[in-house]
Amino acid sequence: DLESHLQRCQQLPVTVLTDHQDLNNTELKTILNSMAPQQYRIRAKLRTYKPQKLYQSIKLHCSKCKSLQEVPDGDGFDFILQGSAITAPNAELQNTSWYDSVMWTTQDEKQRKIVIHFVKHDEMLQQPEDTLLMIEGGTLKEVWKLTKIFKCVIPVRSTEDDLELLDLSAPFLLQGNIKYYGCKQCSTPKPIKSLSSIAAEQRPSWEPTEIAQVLGIELLQYVFIMKFTLIDGTGALNAYLFDY
Repeated sequence: DLESHLQRCQQLPVTVLTDHQDLNNTELKTILNSMAPQQYRIRAKLRTYKPQKLYQSIKLHCSKCKSLQEVPDGDGFDFILQGSAITAPNAELQNTSWYDSVMWTTQDEKQRKIVIHFVKHDEMLQQPEDTLLMIEGGTLKEVWKLTKIFKCVIPVRSTEDDLELLDLSAPFLLQGNIKYYGCKQCSTPKPIKSLSSIAAEQRPSWEPTEIAQVLGIELLQYVFIMKFTLIDGTGALNAYLFDY
């Protein structure tokens, strides 16, 4: 694994960190005094790397505004779901021409009302593995249960006129064990009925990029980012790894 490999690299006296076998070694001092871009081969020791924990290397990146964000934790998502459950489902927004709705009341003391809207294709429900559904009033545990069965899950809440997405601090879409987020700064969320255009396609694929586009969401991408400090006795060079 990468973490143990990095630790081994720190223990070695000298580590070859780049390939370019056709190039001679260049001292870091020379590289630091050169204009970029250039291609070099170096021999250097890894002095430090950040972050120390690999899970902290995963960020969310907006390709439009170039912002980098921390990946929200599950507690924040759960809090937003609990807040959305306070809004009672609007019965007039159930069982439309493009989705079927099922509502029930939980048996616990809170007696939450949960509604699941199953999106139809050609007026028929698809197989679970091909189905997109929307859930109102669900808990984090209930949402994750649905993602194990259905292709796509979108948490929503009722307004007077239409269903709407939750706060973009929460994922706007869940597919399997992947949470998809939108950029708060660059997104202009549209009403949920915009999804009906995909449902009307000959073979709805429910791809996250297409769903984000019709909902006015600027999709954030998961990126892997690290900083390495390299030394060779002539200078110290910071190297950054940024990859999708």
